[in-house]
Amino acid sequence: MLYSGCQSKSKEISIAEKICPQCGNPVEIFSTDTEVVCDKCGFVIYNDMLSCVQWCKYARKCVGDQMYEQMMEIAKHNKEKAAKERAEKAASKQP
Repeated sequence: MLYSGCQSKSKEISIAEKICPQCGNPVEIFSTDTEVVCDKCGFVIYNDMLSCVQWCKYARKCVGDQMYEQMMEIAKHNKEKAAKERAEKAASKQP
């Protein structure tokens, strides 16, 4: 349930299709999901489109405490992963 004071441009729950990186199976993920399990191989796919939850002051009210904590943990994981990948890429470019 979205918070009634939401300033988001889109108050609709959306669905996206992702391709499982392990088996190539198409997997549907809703904008409110933090993760989804591939029904073919069991690989856990995280929602990398967490958008407004990361910056909105009403996010906790909007999605609830448990979902907020899960989404922020995923955002932290994604940020750390991206930083690691950038560091590895920079290191590989050095002579």
